Amino acid sequence: MRLRVLLLLFALLAVAGCRREHSGAVASASLIFLGGHILTLTERDASAPATAVAVAGGRVVFVGDDAGARDLAEPETRVIDLAGATLLPGFTDSHCHLYGLGAALAQIDCVGTVDAEAVAALVDSAARAAPSGAWLQGRGWDQNDWKVKEYPHRTLLDRVSGDHPVLLRRIDGHAAWANSKALRLAGITADTPDPDGGQIVRDAGGKPTGILIDNAADLVLDIVPEPDRAEKTRRIERAIRHCQERGLTGVHEAGIDFERLDIYRELDADGRLGLRIYGMFDDKPAVLEKALAEGPFISADGMVTARAVKLYADGALGSRGAMLLADYADKPGWRGLPVTPRAHLEEVARTMGAAGFQICTHAIGDGANRMVLDIYSKALGALGFEDRRWRIEHAQILSPQDIPRFAKLGVIAAMQPTHCTSDMDWVPDRIGQERARGAYAWKSLLDSGARLCFGTDFPIERVDPLLGLYAARTRMHPDGSPPGGWHPEQRIDGRTAVELYTAGSAYAAFQEDALGRVAPGYLADFTVLDGDPSTCGDTDVLDLKVLYTVVDGKIVYANGG
Repeated sequence: MRLRVLLLLFALLAVAGCRREHSGAVASASLIFLGGHILTLTERDASAPATAVAVAGGRVVFVGDDAGARDLAEPETRVIDLAGATLLPGFTDSHCHLYGLGAALAQIDCVGTVDAEAVAALVDSAARAAPSGAWLQGRGWDQNDWKVKEYPHRTLLDRVSGDHPVLLRRIDGHAAWANSKALRLAGITADTPDPDGGQIVRDAGGKPTGILIDNAADLVLDIVPEPDRAEKTRRIERAIRHCQERGLTGVHEAGIDFERLDIYRELDADGRLGLRIYGMFDDKPAVLEKALAEGPFISADGMVTARAVKLYADGALGSRGAMLLADYADKPGWRGLPVTPRAHLEEVARTMGAAGFQICTHAIGDGANRMVLDIYSKALGALGFEDRRWRIEHAQILSPQDIPRFAKLGVIAAMQPTHCTSDMDWVPDRIGQERARGAYAWKSLLDSGARLCFGTDFPIERVDPLLGLYAARTRMHPDGSPPGGWHPEQRIDGRTAVELYTAGSAYAAFQEDALGRVAPGYLADFTVLDGDPSTCGDTDVLDLKVLYTVVDGKIVYANGG
């Protein structure tokens, strides 16, 4: 609550600082948009529609008609005619992996491959171009999209990889496919036991197939050489540009360490960040120890925040690592993996929560979601419930009786609509038709009074927020299948979808007094589209174009410019 008051006070002081000393009129603007449709996401959208916005000092100083905005123009003011385009609060992806996107852009892109052989062909091409013995990494394959929906084998990679060790992450990041050399370098043999929270998939003779589930992938990842800091910075900057081009003004990064935080701070200090970062610290002993000692971090300009902790309760549904209350429908006797001991989750929630950190826990299966809600209930009961805003990341499969608990506990569901449309063709195979009624149930959560925020979990899904809006509204593939949408009772209207990608994300980061609306005093983070995503037709959402992305009052992307 104290942080919210400080943010509001800062906003009011910023507006006051933009006033002329004697006349009381708003000072000249640095940037003006006029001639458009301003989707403020406030009550004025219906009562007094605006066509113009003026910005000074990185904040909104005027929302209204064109004439009022022009009054604030000086010779040095940049004035942009929107020509009927829609300006709205900047899209903020509330759950993503920014560095992971940068790494994916620098590695083998396996997204959209039609079979294992197509992945092998990509590895073959990369192996021919890479220095001898260099590691080949990639991400994005999904056996559920292949005709033969089975895990591939290491020998297929062996045939094309030469002397290169290979590790390819599944699209959800919760499984990996390694070749024999990578397994050998990691010391993984038939005698290697499964690590806690992980599985080494084996053939009938007990030999590793090359598929490593959840924590088992770390056995190889731990020996992959780390890129140097300069390369990490290049990857981050590449990912930031990718986000800006798709209209994102901010992200909530699910998993950072202090080196990453330092890179963001350096980019910000150099004026090269151009994307608002809300970071969740990794659940690693050294990281949490330092975070606990230093406390939450918020940069002076509000561009970089690190005041949350990211925990993992289970794996992913696609790789059968999600923890369920009952057996998998397509694997009797198996209920998934608790990737982190419950006692550890309880301890971190208690200690980091007491230090003022927001707790954000990955939970996919209904068993994992119930466990996390139980852990939160106990910890919050001891710490106090006031404005903690703890989150469950994904909240994909929920038991109906657990849905009301989110609102009761004040827990935010951080959901990704395109996970639904990516998964819906095979989810019934995993959990059966009845349990699928509690899958990706954002409408039921909203109706129960719960708070939600939307994102993509990129690079697992594509960065584009417009795909998320379409998925939330239709629960269909872009080709319109299945007709009417999968479990259409969970569809939401266009304005609500936009709010969850903007104002919802702001609330989930304790920033609702500064972000998520277009109003005087709010930070000037905008997305400009060539149509209104809140009112256009469902399929029209997919055709919208990003014209401008504005962060902290600066244009960081202009279509064609």
